[in-house]
Amino acid sequence: MATLSATTKAPSLLSGAMIIGGTIIGAGMFSLPVVMSGAWFFWSLLALVVTWFCMLHSGLMILEANLNYHIGASFDTVTKDLLGNRWNIINGLSVAFVLYILTYAYISASGSVIHHTLAQMDIAFPARLGGLLFALVVAFTVWLSTKAVGRMTTLVLGAKILTFFMTFGGLLWHVQPAVLLNTAEVNPSYMPYVLMALPFCLASFGYHGNVPSLMKHYGKDPQTIRRCLVLGTLMALVLYIIWLTGTMGTIPRPAFIEIAEKGGNIDVLVQTLSGLLNSATLDLLLTIFSNFAVASSFLGVTLGLFDYLADLFKFDDGALGRFKTAIVTFLPPIVGGAIWPDGFLYAIGFAGLAATVWAAIVPALLARASRKRFNSPHYRVWGGNAMIVVVLLFGFSNALIHILSSFNLLPVYH
Repeated sequence: MATLSATTKAPSLLSGAMIIGGTIIGAGMFSLPVVMSGAWFFWSLLALVVTWFCMLHSGLMILEANLNYHIGASFDTVTKDLLGNRWNIINGLSVAFVLYILTYAYISASGSVIHHTLAQMDIAFPARLGGLLFALVVAFTVWLSTKAVGRMTTLVLGAKILTFFMTFGGLLWHVQPAVLLNTAEVNPSYMPYVLMALPFCLASFGYHGNVPSLMKHYGKDPQTIRRCLVLGTLMALVLYIIWLTGTMGTIPRPAFIEIAEKGGNIDVLVQTLSGLLNSATLDLLLTIFSNFAVASSFLGVTLGLFDYLADLFKFDDGALGRFKTAIVTFLPPIVGGAIWPDGFLYAIGFAGLAATVWAAIVPALLARASRKRFNSPHYRVWGGNAMIVVVLLFGFSNALIHILSSFNLLPVYH
């Protein structure tokens, strides 16, 4: 689809915002209370707000550059033209790595959630098989069209938000100020653990692969796409804050150490909450919510990977071309999920490292190069060169933090 014709009804703003919000608000949010338990509540809020601000603007910078190219052009086309082959290879490897590893993470998470859900009904169902079946359903939806993903994501995210507020409306009643403020610990240390949380925050605001997809959805309409990014990312920020309040106000800080030691997967956190709340209704709602959370993220992330690979391999948008793209998109992470089904927390962490390249560093460089060549006639992100510098510093800082963490040079809460 080159442009939206005059007779074609433009998709709603809600549809695009739901694609962005659904991509962000997903299984990754279950890792946040675990990895942020060292920094605890107020420092975690600061980390989330800073990350939201930088990741919103890096997404807008991708939009600014992307508008100078034909609809359907993704990172491969834009980066190669503006930054050259070397940056395109670096960026391409990081895009593929992040989106593949997130797809793998959600296959792992979906298997875990399905296993936990059916176990409550006394049905034995292997986690690997659950992840495989879930992946096949998502693959079929993505193969159909971007519009199908938008409709499915709107349905799933709408249900997820409904169950979210039903769950956390109840969960917030159980929040204990003494637990949230961690009054049980004498002279606790928080600040040293903030840096460790930042790469996970970055990975939990990942939606950038969907910016080119929104151009296919809306055509070259920067103001509508900008509103989709703002609404979708704000939705995520608000829900993350509610989620942190509900979990950190219910689960004592030391209990998160045991959750992390068990791999930090979704079912472990849900079981811990269930044990503390002793509420069958909340347990059921938590389980339903976790299913919807995985589904919406899975749909959004795989759509971004699908469109990137279609552009990279020049597969057409017909049924056969989309089938080829679906095979390349889903087969590697399905195999990974079958071999190593419990790698959710580790996968999210590594995604944060590679995401700094294509979700922060490269978008800033693309905006800078785009302004030099095209003067950004369609849309320009506010803040001038200073905003580009802010996003670049954010990206490089996250990369450095992850490297230091890999060599055990940063304090870990345990």
